[in-house]
This record gives sequence, C-alpha cells and structure tokens, in this order.
Amino acid sequence: MKTVMIGKNDAGQRLDKFLTKSFPKLPQSLLYKFIRTKHIKCNGKRCEISKRLAEGDRLDLYIKDEFFEIVPQKYDFLKAPNQLDLIYEDKNILLLNKKPGLIVHPDENYHFDSLIARIQHYLYDKGEYDPQKENSFAPALVNRIDRNTAGIVIAAKNAESLRILNQKMRSRELEKYYLCIVHGRLKKKEDTLSGYLEKNEKQNRVYIQKNPNANTRTIKTYYRVLEERGNYSLLEVQLLTGRTHQIRAHFASIGHPLVGDGKYGTNALNKATGYRWQALCSYKLIFHFTTNAGILEYLNHQEFQVPSVWFVDDFHTWKE
Repeated sequence: MKTVMIGKNDAGQRLDKFLTKSFPKLPQSLLYKFIRTKHIKCNGKRCEISKRLAEGDRLDLYIKDEFFEIVPQKYDFLKAPNQLDLIYEDKNILLLNKKPGLIVHPDENYHFDSLIARIQHYLYDKGEYDPQKENSFAPALVNRIDRNTAGIVIAAKNAESLRILNQKMRSRELEKYYLCIVHGRLKKKEDTLSGYLEKNEKQNRVYIQKNPNANTRTIKTYYRVLEERGNYSLLEVQLLTGRTHQIRAHFASIGHPLVGDGKYGTNALNKATGYRWQALCSYKLIFHFTTNAGILEYLNHQEFQVPSVWFVDDFHTWKE
C-alpha cells in the first residue's frame, strides 16, 4: 500500500492524469481497473476516474510495490550548470535570456545539460524545488526556442502559473518580438508576410508554400526594417502565428535568409560574417492579458527586454 497526499501543485488535475504522471510504471489498463475495483481510493472512499483532485486529498493505493518508482537520491539536473542569465524572477515565474547553442529540453544527444535542467538545478539550490516533495510537478518551460536562437524563455515555478501561462500562449495573450539580421535590403520597409508552412519531421525542417494543401498551416509574419548596412538589414519581427522555424523559413522563402542560418540560408552567403548560428533573438515580451490571469494578474501590461542582443552591436560596426 502507498499513501499520497495531494499538494498545491497537484490540485486541479483529473485523478487518472495525476496517476499516469506520478506512476509511469503502472499500465493504463490496470490503472482504470484499480480505480473501478477500489484498489485506489480518495479520502477512504471509492472515486471516479474523472475526479478533480483538491489540495489535501489523500489517495490510498492498494497495489504492488513494483509499480512505484524508487525516488533517486541524485538527480540528472544536478549535472547541469546552475548559472542562469535572469531577466526577471518572482515567486511564480522566471524570465531567462537563453544563449544560442543551448537546447531548452534534453534530447538523445544531450542528456544532462539543457535550459530546463539548469532552471531545476538553480531552484533546487535555492530550496524552491525539491523533487521528493512533489508528486507530479517539476518547474517547466512555457515556450521554447530553437537551440541556435537566442532570447526570452518563460519558466513556471508552480503548476498554477504553468496552467495560466499555457492558456495565455494558446490565446495569444503574450506578445513576442524578435530582432534578426537578413541578407539583402527588402523592398518594403514594413509589411506582413503571408504563406503556408509545411513541416517535414524526418528532415527537421519546414517548407513555405504559396498555396495551401492538406499538410500546410497558415503563417503570418510582421516585420519592419530598423536599419540597413551594406547588403544586410536589421529587422524587428512579430509572429502573428507561431510555427516551427517560421521566421527563418519565411524570410528565406522571399530571398532574404537570416545571417548565419545554415539550414535555410547558404554557407556561401554566411561565410563573410563567420556566425556559428542564426542572427535571431526573441528580444521583447509583453504580457497583454485579455482574460483573467488569476495569480499572475500583476504581470498584465508589463514589458521585458533582453538588455543586450549579441549581434546588434556587431551589426552597427558593419559598413553602410
């Protein structure tokens, strides 16, 4: 038997969703059977699969120990550095300036060092995150950006903040602005580009089409030219839709690939600058809530910026 007390970060979840996250070794078929046969009880009583858990609820699990994971004494995230480039922090969220070259989540090639691992290490050292005290929650990212893109990433310290910010992302109540350098000078100094994006999972790249098909998604990209030097343009960009590689692929499709972008640009063009990654930074974030934000209402209308974008000062030294 195992008893689990529902904490603040667990509250609000459906019983089956909570159990799936908390006990990944327990097969779904057995999970539902154990709930039906009262091998899993809430507050000493039979419970429904769809029950919403509340803080302080007690779950009693009369099932074999083999389905319970042994909590490790050491955690993989402790192998990552704990230094962060913080833009803002409070009790609910972190805003971080991710450097190019750092992945946001671990993958098959980078098991230990990632932005989320650094965040968890940082909060663990501060005493704000202890995996042994959490049943199903870990500090998590609200948005993600490509490994070789720089800029603002939002992290939630608690489950309520994560739920709110995920909803705000879906309803586009967070305004994100980018700076980038593209090859060439654009004919229009301000415009909204439209097109259709098709994703190729095997190639890990996208293609921009002029006409829609069953595999495309509509994209809209607003830009304005801030400055021009030689055969380069510094742009401010706002994503009116948020798709994979949208900025990089969209500008490449109109003949103005981003400087340093080896995937959607060409090495011949990029050789002159010697950039190891694309000149792209998510540099400004505005919280623009149009619906209730609960415990995060204090963030409404606040604006945050990256203090120094790595390629902008460099751009100002280039010949006009």
